[in-house]
Amino acid sequence: VQLVESGGGLVQAGGSLRLSCVTSGSTFTSNTMAWFRQAPGQQRELVAQMYSNGDITKYADSVRGRFAVSADNAWNTMYLQMNSLEPGDTAVYYCYRKDRQWFANGAYRDTESWGRGTQVTVSS
Repeated sequence: VQLVESGGGLVQAGGSLRLSCVTSGSTFTSNTMAWFRQAPGQQRELVAQMYSNGDITKYADSVRGRFAVSADNAWNTMYLQMNSLEPGDTAVYYCYRKDRQWFANGAYRDTESWGRGTQVTVSS
């Protein structure tokens, strides 16, 4: 499974960006897709997460109300709409996906995949 992010760039505070994450090579039913970000010198943190078993989404407190995560019907492309961007949003944004493969005996195996990241820089 390969994930490729796009849409990052340089934007002024208060501006907007839309990130995309395209999946290829997956034949399983995705369980979870998410966006993480990592600023220089900081740990990677969860930004937004969505589940394929329902319309359930989670957001970090710092982005709730400004960012929105969505996906196409086939769950091949995930988006992150980022509005009212702040300098604190500057980071490399990573796409994450967990695919679940079910077996006949009811067992399952999860495969986790990461993209290489796209840089988002917000100037003040």
